[in-house]
Amino acid sequence: MTEVLRADALTRVFAAPGGDVTAVRDVDLALSAGELVVVTGRSGSGKTTLLTMLGGLDRPTSGRVLLDGRDLADGDTGHVLGERIASIFQTSGLLPVLSAAENVEVPLRIRRTPVAEREQRVARALTAVGLAEHARQRPSELSGGQQQRVGIARALVMDPAVLIADEPTAQLDSETGVQIMDLIAGLVHERGTAAIVATHDPAMLTRADRVLDLHDGALRELGARALAARTGRH
Repeated sequence: MTEVLRADALTRVFAAPGGDVTAVRDVDLALSAGELVVVTGRSGSGKTTLLTMLGGLDRPTSGRVLLDGRDLADGDTGHVLGERIASIFQTSGLLPVLSAAENVEVPLRIRRTPVAEREQRVARALTAVGLAEHARQRPSELSGGQQQRVGIARALVMDPAVLIADEPTAQLDSETGVQIMDLIAGLVHERGTAAIVATHDPAMLTRADRVLDLHDGALRELGARALAARTGRH
């Protein structure tokens, strides 16, 4: 598989009144096209910090993140981050005054994509998440699961190479969460997107190509026995 994103010795230290806190410690990680990697770990283990650095939203104290072989700290890569890397969060973050289609369209408007192309890409993205018939509805008229699907469509409308999701099912009931997990996994494998998802949800682990555990800022891959213990499958 083609490597898309790589982290080398990634470390993030935060200053605190009681002394420096190391949130992420010497993390090495590679993501390949079409691969779904899940990161698990207790609250405060550093998952969100890791994801924000991988997405270029925060800079590491030391180490580097490479996108297509280029360091995200390189000033010349800034203009492509929004096109090559997309993020999904715990809440959909939709603009309440806009319809589903208009919310999905926002990244394309920011990049001044021509109107005809915008309409085509928005329609494809909403169809991919099963919401073509809800394009004109506003967030308040959609269920929590449907709102998260709109958020996924908005992330995918730019056809990103990397998808980063931080607890995307945390605000959903278990049944809806499973549907969202299956949707993300299916889209990643169909589109050849490299994806990394942070989650506490054991059901998400069974959909992953690899499962990594973040403990006190250090990352390790879970073996079959440890994974079975986390998912309850033996």
